[in-house]
Amino acid sequence: MMRINKYMAMCGMGSRRKCEDIIRSGNVTVNGRTVSELGQKIDPEKDKISVYGKPLRPVTDKIYILLNKPKGVISSVRDQFGRKTVIDQIGWSGSRIFPVGRLDYDTEGLLILTNDGELAYKLTHPKHQIEKEYLCIVRGLLKEGDMKKLREGIDIGGFVTSPATVTVEGFENNMTKVRIIIKEGKNRQVRRMFEAIGYPVVYLRRDRIGGIRIAGLETGKWRYLTSKELEMLKSI
Repeated sequence: MMRINKYMAMCGMGSRRKCEDIIRSGNVTVNGRTVSELGQKIDPEKDKISVYGKPLRPVTDKIYILLNKPKGVISSVRDQFGRKTVIDQIGWSGSRIFPVGRLDYDTEGLLILTNDGELAYKLTHPKHQIEKEYLCIVRGLLKEGDMKKLREGIDIGGFVTSPATVTVEGFENNMTKVRIIIKEGKNRQVRRMFEAIGYPVVYLRRDRIGGIRIAGLETGKWRYLTSKELEMLKSI
């Protein structure tokens, strides 16, 4: 027996939290009955689980893709407004995959796409404290006192961030080039952190998640993760 959201993740429907959203939408049934409890347990050997009216089956071939996402692309499988998605960006026509976490529309950089829901859960759950490293250009000359606020944790509106690692790489034309490492993944978190101290972000790129980097991968291009990279991720 296992929780239904865990089984859905094993079947490539997304991270466990994404699967919970699908359950809440009323599109999951077990033996013909709509699931109403997120913690419902099922027996994969005996129960018939359907999502969006289609039988759910475990994923046999796992897929792991690294994309250097460009600006102007949505971190989603599909978009109701017809905007270009990360699936469109890589021209994917194989089995269902989904992005792990999100990068907002105007942010570039490292994004992992997979059908491994359990790995997605590990990479996005706060308890695992996975480092995410970003290169930012902010408007204004960043002061030491403001960097100290980021390093100690800052309120971004109902949430106080964990201490961040912040390093200035240069100043030019009243702007600051800065590298920041965080261990959470709240919506637009890096932008909100700098906005909270009065430095709007004008450019943002994610360069690293854990031990995985986009170095050498051109913006808009993708590749499969190497066996060494997979080992690093699965050892988390």
